[in-house]
Amino acid sequence: MTDPILQVRGLSKHFGGLAAVDDVSLDVAVGELHAIIGPNGAGKTTLINVLSGDLSPSAGSVLFRGTEMAHLAPERRSRLGVGRSYQKVNIFPVFDALENCRLAAQSRESRPLNWLRDAMSYESVLENARRALAAVGLRNRAAVTAATLSHGEQRQLEIAMSLATDPKLLLLDEPLAGMGAEETLNMVKLIGELTKTHAILLVEHDMDAVFRLAQVLTVMVSGKILATGAPEMIRANREVQRAYLGGTDESL
Repeated sequence: MTDPILQVRGLSKHFGGLAAVDDVSLDVAVGELHAIIGPNGAGKTTLINVLSGDLSPSAGSVLFRGTEMAHLAPERRSRLGVGRSYQKVNIFPVFDALENCRLAAQSRESRPLNWLRDAMSYESVLENARRALAAVGLRNRAAVTAATLSHGEQRQLEIAMSLATDPKLLLLDEPLAGMGAEETLNMVKLIGELTKTHAILLVEHDMDAVFRLAQVLTVMVSGKILATGAPEMIRANREVQRAYLGGTDESL
């Protein structure tokens, strides 16, 4: 593993008297999938929202590639190389798959596109969009309207849109939610491939997928970190078993 690309230290998010994220510290490196697990209400999605800039932290530091970004806007973090997906698919349903990725890729141009010129004539932008679709297995679905794609394909498209922005870190919030068995297998394979070239912070409830994909697991309960370590260590941790994973190691 390389040095961490993301270093989170003492991160907290309060809503009034509720500490949804409470003094969280973790690292993520390129070539590593770090999974965040825990019961509903543990603060997992709030953590992702703070890291992506959708929420401002109450305290703490977020270093990304050596740059403090705890109080940067989401678009600034995106330009630094942070991509994310959401619990609910976040795409442009009336556009086709290629146009969704083209719009994402366009955000990386150094200057605004000329509004008098056909947007589809910017070949470098289109090439980035096509490359992102190919990376998630949707090359042959480029001309399909996003709303008519299957749920699993829409999840793939959302990740493709992130890839079109050339991220180094992917924040994936329950990418397997609502999927059937075949779609789940396809997404697990895709995430496994992306781990080779990206740092990934994954929030997911599918424990089979988590233990298959993750190199590092962090367990959150009530906004706090209960344990962090390799999957085998987490599987054997009695506190984790009692708090989340069912009481005995046979349940993991």
